[in-house]
Amino acid sequence: MLRPSFTNSPDYIQSLDRGLQVLRAFNRERPRCTLSEIATQIGLSRAVARRSLLTLQHLGYVAAQGRQFFLTPRVLELGYSYLSSLDLTDLAHEPMEKLSQRVGESCSMAVLDGSEIVYVARVAVRRLMSVALGVGARLPAFAASMGRVLLGDKSDDELTAWLRENTFRSITAHTVYKTRALQAEILKVRRQGYAFVSQELELGLCSIAVPVRSATGQAVYGLNVSMRYSDDVQALARKKMLPALHRAREAIESAMARDGWRPLTISRNA
Repeated sequence: MLRPSFTNSPDYIQSLDRGLQVLRAFNRERPRCTLSEIATQIGLSRAVARRSLLTLQHLGYVAAQGRQFFLTPRVLELGYSYLSSLDLTDLAHEPMEKLSQRVGESCSMAVLDGSEIVYVARVAVRRLMSVALGVGARLPAFAASMGRVLLGDKSDDELTAWLRENTFRSITAHTVYKTRALQAEILKVRRQGYAFVSQELELGLCSIAVPVRSATGQAVYGLNVSMRYSDDVQALARKKMLPALHRAREAIESAMARDGWRPLTISRNA
């Protein structure tokens, strides 16, 4: 959500905001939408939504078939510029490949973006979640292992503010979503240096994550391994996955230091 003080300023471009809202109206559940559906989804009038859609269509980011609109591959340019600026492909690919081979499971890296994590790199062994995950995929940070290690890096005041500004819900019967319990869990993650999440995002899915830090010590990425649930999965994660994660993290951090890498942080007004 944008700060009211800025939305009322002369520097705020309302048409740009609306155009981006239209782009975000499309997702996995709604790959094709009618004008009315988009207007309803983002809370704009049909006339305003229509102008945004037609402009995006003219620019090549949206196409139409009959009454339905859909995104074109050109929207990938918007995310690719960010990803390419991170140099993640060169810096993290080999350590992540070795990690995945070592543990026989998929591994991912993500950044924190407001209330969500955004996947910026992934080596998949097999699909575990019912939702397909790839670069650009988003998950609620509070219930994801990578989100919790990144939240654990916040100061007490920053974490308190983040918890106050966001809302949480029960995704499965195992989800920790009440504010006080969630805060305690994040503080535990901060103390132990890793996060283990069991079936909080989806039944049958578990993951363990560690923070990847810049030369200044800031946690800039979460690095995780995901696995199927079993009675002994937590012990297995600590014994097998965690040491392998530490080795991969050290390799990535060393590569970042050698390359003179500097973090590009996502900043979203709250």
